[in-house]
Amino acid sequence: MSFDLISIGDTVVDTFIPLEDAKVLSDDGQRMLAMRYGDKIPVGPSTSLVAGNAANNAVGGARLNLKTAIYTHVGDKDDEEYDQRIVLKFKQEKIETKYITHDKNLPSNHHIVLNFKGERTILIYHQPWQYSLPDFDSAKRVYFTSLGPTFTKSNIVGELINYLERTGAKLHYNPGTFQIKAVVKKYPRLLFLTEVFIVNAEEAKIILGFDESAKIDIKKLLKGLLGLGPKRVVITDGGEGSYGYEGEQYYHLEVFPAKLLEMTGAGDAYATGVLAGFFYGKDLVEAMRWGAANGASVVEQIGPQAGLLTYEGMQEKLKENSQIVAKEI
Repeated sequence: MSFDLISIGDTVVDTFIPLEDAKVLSDDGQRMLAMRYGDKIPVGPSTSLVAGNAANNAVGGARLNLKTAIYTHVGDKDDEEYDQRIVLKFKQEKIETKYITHDKNLPSNHHIVLNFKGERTILIYHQPWQYSLPDFDSAKRVYFTSLGPTFTKSNIVGELINYLERTGAKLHYNPGTFQIKAVVKKYPRLLFLTEVFIVNAEEAKIILGFDESAKIDIKKLLKGLLGLGPKRVVITDGGEGSYGYEGEQYYHLEVFPAKLLEMTGAGDAYATGVLAGFFYGKDLVEAMRWGAANGASVVEQIGPQAGLLTYEGMQEKLKENSQIVAKEI
């Protein structure tokens, strides 16, 4: 058996809670979400969904007609209900589940997503999984993303490097919070084997050692990341759009228009669109358009997966926004 895409990363169950009575404050340049301490805070109706960076990528890839599998961990402590819910979701999306690891001593990951005025604040906790790559079949592309902090106690990066070198699979690397904290530069061989490295602007600054609040020229960030080894770099920057670089021209793409409802998963959708664009033989500037189309669709729905485009939907979205193209900067 072979796959078009194998996604690697943690899966969670997200509970989305719309806040109705909160404020956004500023503290030393940082925006802070504020609620009355020790009080009962009214909220809107909550929604609970299977999510996580790797899950969002796998679902997005499958909807774009990529034959997809996922390596992730789920908890099975006391026959926990989230275990079966996560696996069932993947099966419904026609994602291969044979690489899922079940841990009978832990519950599954569960995050709380606070939604206020279109932006999300996520309360996260990653279970201490013991990561070890299964014996993967061949794959054309691998998506490596957010893992829990215990990944540093494993050899998962070395195992992934061995797999990539042995099979020639193309790596799309979208590091999560704990991978960035563990220092992305610590794994130069993985970066050298990366086909597309994709992060947001704040993450790019952290990886390159700049202050997160500093104003750094986007070209400097793109060039700095490419200098770490990957073949191509993409940086997303919220409403400012996205930027791409592969060693010669620098590109900027505006966001596609969308009726913003909720931002969760926009970055995952963008990265998945970029991956699919390359899979279908597009160049960097067109793959970025695939990313923008997918991201715009996702923010119009609650949660990270409801708005993920099918292949047909992608073609329609690209056609509707044919005037928006990446430009050299």
